[in-house]
Amino acid sequence: MINITPLAWAWTDWLIETKFLNNELWRWLALLGVLLVGLLVGKVVSLLLQKHGQVLCDRQKSWLLGRLLRSLSGPVTMLALAVGLYIAAGFMNLRYESSPPAEGGVPVVTDLKSLWLNACSTIAVLATGWFIYKLVDAIEFFLLRWTSKTNTLLDDQLVPIIRKTLRIFVVVVAGLFIAQNIFHWQIGAMLAGLGIGGLAFALAAKDTLANFFGSVTIFTDRPFQMGERIVVKGYDGTVEEVGFRSTRIRLLNGHLVTVPNSVIANETVENISRRPYIKRTLEITVTYDTAPEKLQRGVEIIRQMLDARKDHFAEGFPPRVYFGDFGAASLNIVVYYWFTPPDWWEYLAFNHDFNTELLRRFNEEAIKFAFPTQTLYLKQD
Repeated sequence: MINITPLAWAWTDWLIETKFLNNELWRWLALLGVLLVGLLVGKVVSLLLQKHGQVLCDRQKSWLLGRLLRSLSGPVTMLALAVGLYIAAGFMNLRYESSPPAEGGVPVVTDLKSLWLNACSTIAVLATGWFIYKLVDAIEFFLLRWTSKTNTLLDDQLVPIIRKTLRIFVVVVAGLFIAQNIFHWQIGAMLAGLGIGGLAFALAAKDTLANFFGSVTIFTDRPFQMGERIVVKGYDGTVEEVGFRSTRIRLLNGHLVTVPNSVIANETVENISRRPYIKRTLEITVTYDTAPEKLQRGVEIIRQMLDARKDHFAEGFPPRVYFGDFGAASLNIVVYYWFTPPDWWEYLAFNHDFNTELLRRFNEEAIKFAFPTQTLYLKQD
């Protein structure tokens, strides 16, 4: 029978006496065990929070608590890691003595405990910042519920911008907190030293600031919404996205144009999508040999056709038909009407039907359409 007692004592002596980076092996194994247990506990708690948070999110009345639990499910593992490192600081030897440079010299002692604790605090602050970072999703949910009740789609575009701004703010605040309260950097002095550089940066970034204030003007005045067709600086297309710096417009030919917001704020914006009707001016030309009775008959035919389609015209804007002018090669009948609804494709279909009937009825009445002609008289001596 094998006696394992001497072997066990040998292993025990080896773990106690063998050192690595001024710490016995048992300390490193204890550190590994603490970290593994901490990560395991953090992972289990994270899964539980994620599961119960999802269940609460599915309920209408408990969705806020559910989002809080889901937001905490990720950072809790990092918090468990910070707690494990903090516990390990109690049994790890964090004082390191280096040999003196010369005989009789004083050994140099380096205490790494403060650095270790600073690392624990940093991880804990990062976990807290991560939790607040995730809470921005709840704020976004509130904003989306609010913007869904408004008629404009520009508010919907503002929500992701606010979300990005809040997340950047959380990251900056967390970084400044770590720098000033954990590592004790003089943030105020650093910011004061950057004052002159900040002024130079502001002068260099004046166009960016102009675009930012242009975006503020767009969001406050709301000259257009997402998906509306506008004309600005000669660009005719549909608004796809409005950002802090620029607005993206999808042109009718499919090209994507990015226009700086400062330009849009200072230019005349024609919003085609908000027109209440589409106006058409139609000039019908007939030949000069048309009798006055025939010309009057043509006017009556057009008025009959328009009266049969009166449901398609804007209220307060009845269609108009007149014998307008004597042209260079024709007698001109001018027609005005204001078509509703202001849908371009319905407007084209209406014009197609109107033009086809007009051509047929004029041919039946033998009213001839004119075309540009010239008569040359040759004088002979």
